[in-house]
Amino acid sequence: MKTLADLLAEGVAGRRVLVRADLNVPLDGETITDDGRVRASLPTIRQLTGAGARVVIAAHLGRPKGAPEPKYSLAPVARRLGELLGTPVKLAADVVGASARSTVDSLADGEVALLENIRFDARETSKDEAERGALADELAALATVFVSDGFGVVHRKQASVYDVAKRLPHYAGGLVLAEVEVLRKLTEDPARPYVVVLGGAKVSDKLGVIANLLTKVDRLLIGGGMAYTFLKAQGHEVGNSLLQEDQLEQVSGFLAEAEKRGVELVLPVDVLAATGFAPDAEFEVVKADAIPADREGLDIGPETRELFAAKLADAATVFWNGPMGVFEFEAFSGGTRAVAQALVDGDSFSVVGGGDSAAAVRQLGLPEDGFSHISTGGGASLEFLEGKELPGVTVLED
Repeated sequence: MKTLADLLAEGVAGRRVLVRADLNVPLDGETITDDGRVRASLPTIRQLTGAGARVVIAAHLGRPKGAPEPKYSLAPVARRLGELLGTPVKLAADVVGASARSTVDSLADGEVALLENIRFDARETSKDEAERGALADELAALATVFVSDGFGVVHRKQASVYDVAKRLPHYAGGLVLAEVEVLRKLTEDPARPYVVVLGGAKVSDKLGVIANLLTKVDRLLIGGGMAYTFLKAQGHEVGNSLLQEDQLEQVSGFLAEAEKRGVELVLPVDVLAATGFAPDAEFEVVKADAIPADREGLDIGPETRELFAAKLADAATVFWNGPMGVFEFEAFSGGTRAVAQALVDGDSFSVVGGGDSAAAVRQLGLPEDGFSHISTGGGASLEFLEGKELPGVTVLED
């Protein structure tokens, strides 16, 4: 796999470099509420512009349905990227049309252009290889080399991630390279004890990764909304808590497999049971096996926070993906904070698996350098740990 360092050694002054970045940030109207992914893209962009490249960035935002939608415009991202770079970023009004071509043509050495949301073009996510290829041809015409630096999308076989790499000399950006190196540490020979903490809403989102991790980890801690399906599978009342009835058989199988393999599977012992899903909902701390029928668990309780922290204390390697509760509500953020703080306080090789976990670290004001690595790609991280091939990575190895 050729890297950004290889490209810089070849020389990029005056050359157009197409960079696939992951700038899919959360927005409140036109206000970016977490610019972590934008900041993560800066090192690669700065190295290229500093070496005199004319940088053309392709990225997506949200889930537009293959056509322009104003609410998904990358305009707020272009502004923020320009602020962080300290120089204006030119935003094309389209993806590969007349505006994109003229914007790219106007670039001087060391300048940056951002194409409008790549998913405004339905060919980006098409299952038809010829359709994706046609878009990739037009993207490739805008540059002479391609740098893949959007780890959050490398698990997608999409035109700007996969197909364009088949059409241009391709290199792994610093972000993609760092992510892959970290995840290989988790899968090839992790230091032990190896502990994984999984949270988030749905068990169904993590079936593959749980099945694979049960063959690799020493200890698995389960929190968040998905914990209630595990508790129900053990025969406990979970009230109005989030529950995936159709996954009970699968989860029962996980519990049996963990016992068979000697993997310590740790579930909440108490929860914050609320009267409803709201930031100001009344709640009480109850045992995890005694949730009232008219209440729903919105966070792990104080005993569980201490338990999870203790189970993390001796870990040599930790992977954490998914919040322990509804961290966006202050009253129900304590569990997620407790897990994050345990990692900050410990001396393990700690990896935060992107998505809501990374957002929680920043929202809760925890020091990002307190973790060994914070991934920018939740879905990509999980698929890597599941043992799946990531098309956007394998294409770089060709």
